[in-house]
Amino acid sequence: MDMLAEPIDSWLRSACLEARDAGRQLAQAPAGQRDAALMAVAGAIRRHRDAIMVTNAQDIAAYSGTDAFRDRLLLTEARIEAMAAGVEIVAGLPDPLGGALAEWERPNGLVIRRVPQPIGVIGMIYESRPNVGADAAAICLKSGNAVILRGGSESQHSAGAIHEAISEGLREAGLPGACVQIAPTTDREFVAAMLRATGMIDLIIPRGGKSLVERVQREARVAVLAHAEGLNHTYVDAGADLAMARTILANAKMRRTGVCGATETLLIDGAVAEAWLPVLVGDLRALGCDCRGDERARAIVAMGEAEFDTEWLDAVISVGVVDGLEGALAHIGRYGSSHTDAIVTEDAEVAGRFLAGIDSAVGMWNASTQFCDGGEFGFGAEIGIATGRVHARGPVGPAQLTTFRYHVVGTGQVRP
Repeated sequence: MDMLAEPIDSWLRSACLEARDAGRQLAQAPAGQRDAALMAVAGAIRRHRDAIMVTNAQDIAAYSGTDAFRDRLLLTEARIEAMAAGVEIVAGLPDPLGGALAEWERPNGLVIRRVPQPIGVIGMIYESRPNVGADAAAICLKSGNAVILRGGSESQHSAGAIHEAISEGLREAGLPGACVQIAPTTDREFVAAMLRATGMIDLIIPRGGKSLVERVQREARVAVLAHAEGLNHTYVDAGADLAMARTILANAKMRRTGVCGATETLLIDGAVAEAWLPVLVGDLRALGCDCRGDERARAIVAMGEAEFDTEWLDAVISVGVVDGLEGALAHIGRYGSSHTDAIVTEDAEVAGRFLAGIDSAVGMWNASTQFCDGGEFGFGAEIGIATGRVHARGPVGPAQLTTFRYHVVGTGQVRP
């Protein structure tokens, strides 16, 4: 997409004003109309499948990065169908704007209700995965938020084709097209303009690599819902079932190496490392994974040296031998990104201590870290994995994109 004639700031200002008006209409639309729009969007994505695949082929042909990132960029018929199905699942979720979150009566007879409301105008900045545009549109439409999408240069053709389908669905449902807009350029200056758009954009959500997230957090004058890098761990405890650990680890690392839920570090209890580590490393190597260990791991199995602060997003894994649960928690506390961490063990007491001891958006017990996904959580889609102590954590679905206000109902009371 080429930039429009007017300057970026001017285009963004107009887009935000249109988004604000469209968002008000969307927030006031009945839940049935919002759901009908989502169903129409899903249908349009299916109808536009061939056009989406043609534009995606253009993006793939121009891409020269790693195989793992190419996989994130690639759209197949199955992935486009999954995209449409995810939008339909969002349509079937409970209305996040319906009903009161809480209600109570004061001694003076006033009834106070806490009610949900949309955040407003969302700025979604994402990189290589073009399906993020559809996910973001679905979640924002369901929660009554308008959204301005800014995809990466590597996915610009695919993102544009997906946006055309979304716009068609909105028109069919009688909702304004400005509910979902897409940046007319992939110029980095557009990101800068979004980050300084105070009073126009209410929340920025970055979905991409560490450098993008760090830039957004560093430069933004707008509130940010942070998306952490996925420096995820799978800890194999001495109380684990080895056969289960082998199956889980192979999936957690190698199902899709370029997704943020992939395990990047294997930790193993020193009590079983001598016997089990050769088996686990052998499984990973058979699947094409390069294993790199700390000194204790390398003393058991020959391998390269680990880099525990690296999010590989590729067929590479760091391996560490630790002294039981406390050693695993200390390692994760030092190197983890608070995204997703897992324990494999049959000991419920140890598992409980692990889940309580990690500072992660998602903790897994006897399950692959790759289940950290909005679709797998029943959200239909997600627009990132939120981390941090002061906001929603974990996959961000419709309910996480709402805030609240208060309604006060009286019978003529005046304050003394």
